[in-house]
Amino acid sequence: MNSMRKPKLIVALGLFVGLSLGLSMNTDAKTKIEKRAFGKTPDGTAVDLYTLTNDKGVEAKITNYGGVLVSMKVPDRRGKLEDVVLGYDTFDGYLQDRAHFGSIVGRFANRIAGGKLSVAGVQYDLVKNNGENHLHGGTKGFDRVVWQAKEIGGKDSPALQLTYMSKDGEENYPGNMSVTVVYTLTDSNELKIDYAATTDKETVVNLTNHTYFNLAGAGGILNHEMMINADYFTPADKTQIPTGEIRSVKGTPFDFTQPMRIGARIDDGYEQIVLGKGYDHNFVINRKDNALTLAARVYEPTSGRVLEVSTTEPGVQFYTGNFLAGAKGKGGRAYERRHGFCLETQHFPDSPNKPNFPTTTLKPGGRYTQTTVFKFSAK
Repeated sequence: MNSMRKPKLIVALGLFVGLSLGLSMNTDAKTKIEKRAFGKTPDGTAVDLYTLTNDKGVEAKITNYGGVLVSMKVPDRRGKLEDVVLGYDTFDGYLQDRAHFGSIVGRFANRIAGGKLSVAGVQYDLVKNNGENHLHGGTKGFDRVVWQAKEIGGKDSPALQLTYMSKDGEENYPGNMSVTVVYTLTDSNELKIDYAATTDKETVVNLTNHTYFNLAGAGGILNHEMMINADYFTPADKTQIPTGEIRSVKGTPFDFTQPMRIGARIDDGYEQIVLGKGYDHNFVINRKDNALTLAARVYEPTSGRVLEVSTTEPGVQFYTGNFLAGAKGKGGRAYERRHGFCLETQHFPDSPNKPNFPTTTLKPGGRYTQTTVFKFSAK
């Protein structure tokens, strides 16, 4: 009789040990979520790191501090898994970070001119943390708070739900705004991000993820081949505030409607390239409706890795890491200028001050939603 009971005992012990180590209730051997301690904030708040793994061994690591995508391991054409996002090995790196590596940014991603915001006839003065402008939610935006985390999703799609209550007056934004962000890793090697927000007072909202990608795993990104599904972009002034013009990409270095090396025209002297010190511009995605639409496709020829970005948002900010300057990242590696690129799906910069741009206003009773999917493959 004892021999008949041993398998059940082993299973029970295995489940107990798994739960003790932070495994989710999902017992599928191929897809799972693991949780471990990652560090503590200066005020003593515990921060965790969650590892989502699909049935192909693809792995996404996310922390509830700033909703940061810490690591994304995907295969090359030979099946070799490698981390393709920039970041840090330890939590302390993210505490000191100024590049917004991998984070959720808000309440308002990108820039607001002069830190001036008018909502329902009331002017709000936001902190100027980017020269004379407001950037990425201020000095303590959503990238610098601890979110409440909950493991959700089915056995085939491990998912992590993050929630945060941004109080009325936080960074001088109006309204108590409840925010939910869900990361889901699918067996199709997609990292899906669903955003939602509600408010009790009229406000503005513009959320995005600020991951820096390098599909080669290391080095420069100028040989990556980029396609951006956009016939127009929004030119900006020397402080990266859009002028309000919506300009055709045709005949300019901003024409990525056909695949083009990122570095092919990045130093050709075009006014907008000079002002941005490279690409740091919002592209107007070609779309027929609000459905999930391809925004960009990137191919890295040495590894064969491909990244496709689809979104429900009207714009995507393409940034070529122009201001990276030797930040010590994973493995002690120095991240130099143009060692990573961002594709930040979002509404247009400075939308509250540009009536011709899609609105970012959120009212009581309304609901902000957006979905972005990062799909990885190789060829």
